[in-house]
Amino acid sequence: MTLRARRPLPGLLLGALLLAASGCLYSFSGGGLPPHVETVAVLPFENETATPDLPRELQVALRDGLRSRLGLRDAAEENADALVRGKITRFIVDDPVAFSANPNQSTSARRRLSVQVDIEIVDQVTGQVLWARTGMQAQGEYAEGNEAAGREQAIDRLVADVIEGAQSQW
Repeated sequence: MTLRARRPLPGLLLGALLLAASGCLYSFSGGGLPPHVETVAVLPFENETATPDLPRELQVALRDGLRSRLGLRDAAEENADALVRGKITRFIVDDPVAFSANPNQSTSARRRLSVQVDIEIVDQVTGQVLWARTGMQAQGEYAEGNEAAGREQAIDRLVADVIEGAQSQW
């Protein structure tokens, strides 16, 4: 082996040692909610649909999701670091997805519903809108006669999308 073949090794070792000694200098900053946001108030959603229970179901699911996945504590509106507010703009139910294989039956075996909302998370300390979406939509499928399961599925998807959006503010 020649001396020339050995030269890169000390350079590589030196580079690796410098990198290890410096630690990981690369980090993500600005992602998610600001560090001072520790509490949240999820306000009742305006409801432009004919389904009276929908705002309450969405509010409860958002509260639970923000608490369990983002670690935010519930607070009253006047004491919260952030507010979540919005409007349910559309609720379409009973859209057939799959039909029964029995030719003597014309009923559908699966149905789909969709929920559409306008939503925002506002920093009460700065007054800044941290995250907002207009026309956010989620769907849920359910067996004939079990609309509640489809509604729960759609709401869970909306909550997941809100949390993902709040976390991805790079």
